[in-house]
Amino acid sequence: QVQLQESGPGLVKPSQTLSLTCTVSGGSITTDYYYWHWIRQPPGRGLEWIGDINYSDGTYYNPPLRSRTSISRDASKNQFTLQLSSVASEDTEMYYCAGGSGIWCINYWGQGSRVTVSS
Repeated sequence: QVQLQESGPGLVKPSQTLSLTCTVSGGSITTDYYYWHWIRQPPGRGLEWIGDINYSDGTYYNPPLRSRTSISRDASKNQFTLQLSSVASEDTEMYYCAGGSGIWCINYWGQGSRVTVSS
């Protein structure tokens, strides 16, 4: 059974860079045709897709967030990481990592990591 677990600081100051890591167990992030996503959800609102990194280390980002987003991976640790720069209060959300066998197929979710942007 594939499991995902987010980790990172729960509090980030405005203008700084938010960094979250997703550790995957029970499966490899380099498995063919698998995509690994970062998704967020503000309080009381719907999900927003941030971007993904795929089995061959390619990335794709949500256009409105592209200039501030970077997703990378460490295959040796079976982890992938989100960096979101120049954060502001509106980036205060629950952040999820997720993955699945296909570009828009999500089979697995992390439990979520709440990030607050505040000075």
